[in-house]
Amino acid sequence: MNKRELEKAIHTKLSRDDDYTAYLQLDALLDAQKPLGDPPHHDEMLFIIQHQVAELWIKLLIHEVARAIDYLRDDRLSQAVKNLSRVRHIQSQLYGQWKVLDTLTPSEYSEFRHVFGKASGLQSPQYRILEFMLGNKSRPTLAVYEHQAEWYDRLVTALEAPSLYEEFLRYLARMALPVPAAVLERDFSSMRDEDDDVVAVLRTIYEDRDQYWVEYEMCEALMDIANNFQFWRFHHLKTVERIIGHKRGTGGSSGVSFLKKAIEIEFFPELIRVRTELGE
Repeated sequence: MNKRELEKAIHTKLSRDDDYTAYLQLDALLDAQKPLGDPPHHDEMLFIIQHQVAELWIKLLIHEVARAIDYLRDDRLSQAVKNLSRVRHIQSQLYGQWKVLDTLTPSEYSEFRHVFGKASGLQSPQYRILEFMLGNKSRPTLAVYEHQAEWYDRLVTALEAPSLYEEFLRYLARMALPVPAAVLERDFSSMRDEDDDVVAVLRTIYEDRDQYWVEYEMCEALMDIANNFQFWRFHHLKTVERIIGHKRGTGGSSGVSFLKKAIEIEFFPELIRVRTELGE
């Protein structure tokens, strides 16, 4: 077998303050998995790590979408599109994780499901913030987080702020496209109905790609993100169905039927509608 000698220049005189373990805070990160089963169930570790890793990816999604929003506010559309390209790849990582959890069988899961009580993924504050940032606003969902003051405040801020799509419409208005004032200045904590004039603006972009190429790229980036989110939702639904069938969720939801309703929610319905009208 070939051997690789340790190169002389490699640092070996390290402290606990300046090495890889310290930079990534691996001691805290790798000590954060606390199975509750007694005796411990082998597959609970999979379940915990699966969800913790998902939360880390969602944290990065929030980070990248927030930067894209900042770029839009500064009229730097190309940079926003670049960030959304990264968002799509992060979403692919999240989607791919379901394949690992799919290896958990119903009998294995039933042996430790009881240990985490009412805990449920629908209570993830980060997931809810991400949905708010993408435009799926719902004030009643805040009730789930009233016992977490810091998260509650962050959720309210995200709920009441313009979403990524709404910031794009604001950008288009600053570029002299006729986005209605009622769309630009309103209560952003609620979802609005589709607007014919907004669809007309989007149609202009799609029909004159030479003049509005970067805007066109932004529209397509938004659709990619919306579709990836739907792929994730659908695989989530099928994983839940595969493992627990039609049992109620631990968070009190109806389970699979509750998840099916989420698939019916589109983030950017005007971008879908413009596809219907193009060429007519």
